[in-house]
Amino acid sequence: MNTQENPTQDGYDVVVIGGGSAGLSAATALARSRRSVLVVDAGEPRNAPASAAHNVLGHEGIAPTELLALGRKEAAGYGAEILSARAESARRSDTGFEIGLSGGTTVQARRLILATGLVDELPDLPGVRELWGKSVLHCPYCHGWEVRDRRIGVISSGPMSVHQTLLFRQLSDDVTFFTHSAPAPESEARDQLEARDVRIVDGTVAELRADGDEVRAVVLEDGTEVDVDAVVVAPRFVARADLYEQLGGTVTDHPVGTLIDTDPTGKTALPGVWAAGNSADLSAVVVVAAGTGVMTGAAVNADLIAEETAAAVEERAARGLTFAE
Repeated sequence: MNTQENPTQDGYDVVVIGGGSAGLSAATALARSRRSVLVVDAGEPRNAPASAAHNVLGHEGIAPTELLALGRKEAAGYGAEILSARAESARRSDTGFEIGLSGGTTVQARRLILATGLVDELPDLPGVRELWGKSVLHCPYCHGWEVRDRRIGVISSGPMSVHQTLLFRQLSDDVTFFTHSAPAPESEARDQLEARDVRIVDGTVAELRADGDEVRAVVLEDGTEVDVDAVVVAPRFVARADLYEQLGGTVTDHPVGTLIDTDPTGKTALPGVWAAGNSADLSAVVVVAAGTGVMTGAAVNADLIAEETAAAVEERAARGLTFAE
């Protein structure tokens, strides 16, 4: 797994919280720029229930655990440290930040990258959590190909459910939209669904009937069962932002959840704090999260260079040296 149990030093240029694709990509970019980097990983990847990651160029269909193992190896190969621990607290210190880790250890960082990901808050329906990432899905780009031409049921559970339905309709001619507890689709949305031959089923869903990891039917409260091979839901995406809030930050509301707001480089409203991956972009798939990690790592390196250069200029001036000297 290329992880260790204890940090090798007290202070680092950058501490990255989260060892997913965003965090490891940020750490690799920083380590390749000869920065001292510590990645603190609690070992709770969002895509753990999935058997494969898709649209990962050069690694199509790779198991998420294998992809992370490769990422750890690459980051460690450039000198980044990967620590198996949970970051439990964060506060500002004289040198930047002090991060409290599980087990009582603390480490110092000049800069902090939050690649903490998000939590999928799933609809409270029997069967959804048990089948999540297997035959209960949400993203057509992550798992859509695998359910092509099958019977797909979409349970209305968020503001994007109609849009979700139309995306999955591209993959199958047999798609059913369950209104569930949401209001019936407005006339324009209903026209769109009916025009694409999507079956609309009114009534509250009671549960999913399954055989092992395979969903077999959507069961309504009145006992009606509709046979399906896959179910699509819309989770509420909640950024893991405890450390950000401890430092004084405020999460930003989004129609489908909450996130840590950043500029295009990943810089947050808090000086010295960046965010990358799903904590800052709720829609980021694996490769997008990795891309934001690289960009954020580069931005943090540039920020440190600016600080170090300013300090060097100030020191030179204090010694009474001119540029000609």
